[in-house]
Amino acid sequence: MQPDEIDSVHELLGAHGWAHRIGSADEFADLLAHSQRAVVAIEDGAIVGFARAITDGRSNGYLSMVLVAPAFRARGIGRALVQAIVGDDPRITWVLRAGREGAQAFFSRLGFRASTIAMERTRSEDA
Repeated sequence: MQPDEIDSVHELLGAHGWAHRIGSADEFADLLAHSQRAVVAIEDGAIVGFARAITDGRSNGYLSMVLVAPAFRARGIGRALVQAIVGDDPRITWVLRAGREGAQAFFSRLGFRASTIAMERTRSEDA
């Protein structure tokens, strides 16, 4: 992902249900600065998909955001975004939250499975 793509990605996420998570453009830029991996999907010069992750690159990774604009879904774009983020290093355990409609089925097709060992401390509803 390039610095000049940040505003377009911010707009894409905000338009498709992520506004409450990304904050202002400056807050989103800060969020990206603290992410180790971020990729975009571009079609006809427009950003149509985005994914980001936090990882140590050796043992653990957290896939934080994956979005493909609705008009571009079911074309393999989401799969390509996830593959670009997670790669094929078998040493890394990747985790994610799959709470959105259709997310579990999508990620299951990419090799993820439900886990009974994960725990979470959720963020405040006010944050």
